[in-house]
Amino acid sequence: MNILEFSLLVWIGSFTAGFLGALTGLGGGVVIVPLLTSVFGVDIRYAIGASLVSVIATSSGAASAYIKEGYTNLRLGMFLEVATTIGALIGAAIATLVSIKALTLVLAIVLLYSAYLTQQPRLEYANDEPSDPLATRLELNSTCPTSDGVMAYQVRSLPLGFSLMTLAGILSGLLGIGSGGLKVLAMDRIMGLPFKVSTTTSNFMIGVTAAVSAGVYLARGYIDPGLSMPVMLGIFPGAWLGAKVLVKAKTQILRIIFSLVLIAMAIKMVYNNLIGGF
Repeated sequence: MNILEFSLLVWIGSFTAGFLGALTGLGGGVVIVPLLTSVFGVDIRYAIGASLVSVIATSSGAASAYIKEGYTNLRLGMFLEVATTIGALIGAAIATLVSIKALTLVLAIVLLYSAYLTQQPRLEYANDEPSDPLATRLELNSTCPTSDGVMAYQVRSLPLGFSLMTLAGILSGLLGIGSGGLKVLAMDRIMGLPFKVSTTTSNFMIGVTAAVSAGVYLARGYIDPGLSMPVMLGIFPGAWLGAKVLVKAKTQILRIIFSLVLIAMAIKMVYNNLIGGF
């Protein structure tokens, strides 16, 4: 395989990853890292470096469209990003003290349960329930467009949601993976946000987290421009297309896609655990 064929195949895979990442709020890294390591034989450190660049591209490509359409809750995203950043620092600090294999198995179970929870019916706009007092004080409640016009929604259980975002950050720092699945689940199921708001706000947040991590990998020399370039060039248009599709897609279809990706992630983590890699 010559360099042109390699770049073209990576671009196709990255385009698909960007499309799925924008639709689900998980970022393209969940597809890119297994693709580069398992199919193309890329060293895991360089694959993660390229993945971080791809996540930034996914977030940038999708976030602008989501903000323009009125889905992303910027105030909430910036508030919760504090928790994920703190968690990522904690995770990086204790990475050598924790059994990564045991943790990946636990996380795989959590992902499978998350996929199950995502399919359970829930009223998207239950405004009869009170907003969290802290969310009201911080003006985190907002609105988003629907087929029936602009609908208001309330942010609930903000302290618990903040705690789960910290946990998501810790897992991200420990395992070197994106934690978009837990972010979406926390916002959707715990904080009571509409699913499209949860996925779009997650897309916005993962870009901020990835930018910090990418600086570390760049300093260590694990971001290869020759690998990162086709990844980024594929991710960006894929994320843009995914953002356009999400705006018009039915919520139930998005939930099914989200669940399928979570199941695939869990299976991949268990498989890597059993063969001794990650």
